[in-house]
Amino acid sequence: MTSTAMQAQSVTPNITVGDLARSIKFYTDGLGFEIVNRHEREGVLRYVELKGGEAHLGLGMDDFAKGRDRVKGTGLRISITTAQDINALAERAKKAGITFDEGPAPLPWGPMGFSVTDPDGFKLTIANPR
Repeated sequence: MTSTAMQAQSVTPNITVGDLARSIKFYTDGLGFEIVNRHEREGVLRYVELKGGEAHLGLGMDDFAKGRDRVKGTGLRISITTAQDINALAERAKKAGITFDEGPAPLPWGPMGFSVTDPDGFKLTIANPR
C-alpha cells in the first residue's frame, strides 16, 4: 500500500433534510440513533450529528437555495450493519410509525435485515450479517 492510499478511520455521511425536526424523530425515535452534536445559527437548530454504536450520520437543514421541490436521496443507499436483533429494531421502527420497503426478512445476499426510506427519500438498509 502506498503512503497516499486512503486510510480513513471513519466516515460520516451528511444529508440535507427538508424538515430537521421530522428527520430527527425518524432517526432517533424510529431507528435508535442519539444526538451527539447540535449546531445552531441565529438561535435556530440547523444541524445535528447522530450516533448509533460506532456509526455517525449528519442531518443538515436545507436552506432551499436550490428549490423546495428538488429531489433528495436519488442514487444513495446507506447500509448499516449491527449485531443487534433485527426483529427488535424493526419493531421499534414500526412503533415509531416507520413503514418498511422490505423486510424484516433474510436479504437476497443472506443476512437478516430491513429497508426503509427516510422522510426525504434517502434509502437505508439495516442488517445483521450473522
